[in-house]
Amino acid sequence: MPRDDEQALRQRYEELKRLIHYHNYRYYVLNDPIISDYEYDQLMRELKAIEEAHPEWVTPDSPTQRAGAPPAEGFRKVRHPAPILSLANVFNDAELDAWLERLARLNPRVREADFTVEPKIDGLTVVLHYRDGVFTLGATRGDGEEGEDITANLRTVRAVPLRIPVHPDGPQPPPYIVVRGEAYMTHQDFEALNERLRREGQRTFANPRNAAAGSLRQLDPKVTAARPLHLLCYQIVVYQGPNPPRTQWEVLRTLEALGFPVVEADLCPDLACVKRAYRKWVARRETWPYDLDGVVIKINDLALQQSLGVVGKDPRGMVAYKFPAREVTTILLDIKVNVGRTGVLTPYAVLEPVEIGGVVIRKATLHNFDYIREKDIRIGDRVIVKRAGDVIPYIVGPVVSARTGKERVYEPPTHCPVCGAPVEKVEGEVAVYCINAACPAQLSRNLEHFASREAMDIEGLGRKIAEQLVQARLVEDVADLYYLKVADLLPLEGFAQKKAENLIAAIQASKDRPLERLIYALGIRGVGAVTARWLAERYEDLDALAQATEEDLAAIEGIGPVTARFIVDWFRRERNRKVLEKLRRAGVWPRARRPAEARPQPLAGLTFVITGALPGLTREEAKAWLEARGAKVTNSVSRKTSYLIVGENPGSKLAKAQALGVPTLSWEEVLRRWGPESGE
Repeated sequence: MPRDDEQALRQRYEELKRLIHYHNYRYYVLNDPIISDYEYDQLMRELKAIEEAHPEWVTPDSPTQRAGAPPAEGFRKVRHPAPILSLANVFNDAELDAWLERLARLNPRVREADFTVEPKIDGLTVVLHYRDGVFTLGATRGDGEEGEDITANLRTVRAVPLRIPVHPDGPQPPPYIVVRGEAYMTHQDFEALNERLRREGQRTFANPRNAAAGSLRQLDPKVTAARPLHLLCYQIVVYQGPNPPRTQWEVLRTLEALGFPVVEADLCPDLACVKRAYRKWVARRETWPYDLDGVVIKINDLALQQSLGVVGKDPRGMVAYKFPAREVTTILLDIKVNVGRTGVLTPYAVLEPVEIGGVVIRKATLHNFDYIREKDIRIGDRVIVKRAGDVIPYIVGPVVSARTGKERVYEPPTHCPVCGAPVEKVEGEVAVYCINAACPAQLSRNLEHFASREAMDIEGLGRKIAEQLVQARLVEDVADLYYLKVADLLPLEGFAQKKAENLIAAIQASKDRPLERLIYALGIRGVGAVTARWLAERYEDLDALAQATEEDLAAIEGIGPVTARFIVDWFRRERNRKVLEKLRRAGVWPRARRPAEARPQPLAGLTFVITGALPGLTREEAKAWLEARGAKVTNSVSRKTSYLIVGENPGSKLAKAQALGVPTLSWEEVLRRWGPESGE
């Protein structure tokens, strides 16, 4: 390697050590990290790679040579009876295979080993000491050699046994046992705690892990006692007594028999089973009541596991298989605004590009302007970006402790960023609207919606062409499409004779679409494809629908008073009546083709509640779909609720459902169970 390159690499090595020490301090001592676990893992992997290439550079102060950060001041230091080690990570099946192959070279018996697979809880490690069955000491992990004495705080956690119960038919507690576990907070409890702290004017926590750590490291145990902490155990550090467990599976069963809460685990005979168990846990991740960031894979035979030794700070006989990243941090470069087809202004974040789960993210939703204000999100902030599954990434909130003072408070627009018209906020709604019905952004989105496959299905008319038609002032509303001629299109960029003829032919062909398609295409607020179908089954044509009152519409099963009001308001507007008249003159005036057919009632007797945004349909559409099949749909969760349907960004209803034990379903699961009309 050239000298300059080697010098640059050495500088990068020193910088990585400095960064990792700093982030260790923020994570373990301050309990206030400013980067995600994924970003930390990448820094550590880069450091290890350099040290593997240059072992002569490794010094005792390298983060790879110790197990964490020093204890915080203010707590008595406690020496652990054995090292409380951390874990090496793997991120894919190939790395898992390589891990096992390395072990097999050390001891061929590994090839015949079985494994346990345990969820890796994203909480705070605690070490519990019991003498003659009595809880005598509790400590944090600290640097792996020394931790902090938090005995008084742990005594307030109800899941921690103060005395190991003695059962006549069960095992007797050994004279001395040291147990390792994880203290954590459920999503439901975390939300409730933050809500209480907000009401009291106190600082809230960024995530459940920080909340658990901050709660246990209070100097006043009364504060800890008021926090909803839980515990799950998974390791016996010291066992002084007869018949110690010989496998990890026996460890879990022994802890369980002694009265400790233990993690759920899988016992696998081979690595293929391990991989299946990992995928099972990945699938459960979104619905699990507390945060998981991977699974821990352990060689089940403890003697074999321990014979493999330790490399650096990591025991060789176990490894963490991390979940795909879904939350990282990056810099919010700017906040911009989209204008939708109904005039709603929606803010979005422009980000310094960052990778989440193999996808590079440059933009993320900010939901609405109230969300920006409530979260105090500022331009220039380091922000937490989350991407659950395949949904649009969104900003969780800012990393306040990373602020430099150069961040700018965002001011919501008072005028539409596209047409300059004043904006309006409707009382009782979070949405802000552009009140100009002729706004080019609204019109182009309306055209795109009108021509979409679920609506009038005009082949070849997508967003780009819709914007061209608006910019060229060839259309002022959707009805103008039917008055276009080939000659009108030829001057547009990208149009030749054949393309223009094809688009005009597609527009004319759309005149034969059924009534429900046209109702949906009009873009009435709250009216999706399903609601449009129910309207088409009740009313013969648009004239009949235009005469309907709010009472008439609200009486239709599945259409609530809000949607009824939106429909009546739409038909009252002079501009919309002119559009209808132009459609009639153009011959776009379908009539209902058949009466409504009786539908089966597979959901009769079931009560549903919906929370969050559902994929591809409005809440009113989902309600109509459910009620048409016999279900009752209510607004609040109770013990009488059969299922809670959970969409993106669910609200407090999810926490209440979890507290009451109400089962949850995604909309996809609803369709799989009670379809088959999954296309709706």
